[in-house]
Amino acid sequence: MKFSKVFALPLLFVVVLLAVIVTQTEAVEEAVACDPRQLMPCMSSIMHGTPPPALCCSKLKQQKPCMCGYIKNPKFAKYVKSPNAKKVAKACHVKTPKCKK
Repeated sequence: MKFSKVFALPLLFVVVLLAVIVTQTEAVEEAVACDPRQLMPCMSSIMHGTPPPALCCSKLKQQKPCMCGYIKNPKFAKYVKSPNAKKVAKACHVKTPKCKK
């Protein structure tokens, strides 16, 4: 009986800690910091039509929730809507989002 009491509290602590970590991880994934500078690894591919490097694809996937904002911003729209940008998105297996006007 003492054996289970000795391990019950630490086990409960570990379960609660894991629940907190999982919850925080999900919240961080949902809250993407929209920063177009994160897409700099894609610029060569967008400008010159070269295959995108792995870092570009990774950053593109991270910034996907921000794409509608970039499309609506005149500073970035010409890059995001360009034929090469569409090729990069396709090569990275990232679908272009349908943005509300």
